[in-house]
Amino acid sequence: MLVLDLDETLIHSHHDAMLRPTVKPGTPPDFVLKVTIDKHPVRFFVHKRPHVDYFLDIVSQWYELVVFTASMEIYGAAVADKLDNGRGILRRRFYRQHCTAEHGSYTKNLSSICDDLNRVFILDNSPGAYRDFPDNAIPIKSWFSDPLDVALLNLLPVLDALRFTHDVRSVLSRNLHLHRLW
Repeated sequence: MLVLDLDETLIHSHHDAMLRPTVKPGTPPDFVLKVTIDKHPVRFFVHKRPHVDYFLDIVSQWYELVVFTASMEIYGAAVADKLDNGRGILRRRFYRQHCTAEHGSYTKNLSSICDDLNRVFILDNSPGAYRDFPDNAIPIKSWFSDPLDVALLNLLPVLDALRFTHDVRSVLSRNLHLHRLW
């Protein structure tokens, strides 16, 4: 089971109230979401990480995919719907209310998703999100706007190989030094 974070892992977004967007001015978003938060309409301009659609096509053939984001459900569900694009590959979803607030950030409890921790792992740009499950995590560099980014493509050989591993932790625990790099 592959658990996927959204913001700065698969996508980057900014909303119209942000003073300084992190995306190069003039870069068109891949899609715009209109959601209401606390009775205020907010537009989110969403940019997909390069190769995300291809990545999801491939890994959805290998794993059950689960979205786990620290974002509010009204936003996270809309982003996941757009990424899924009617394919039915992102059906299981967990949002901010499923996270635990700790030390000023949100942590994600993988055991609430799957009892069998030898078969589940998370792809996330934030090591704090999986601090309780470092042996079940693949860190990825935060993505904001680089159009030449190939991080998702570079992960495909590793993800392909992990399918045949009895316990993903036996492989992923060897990469703990990478968590500190991001």
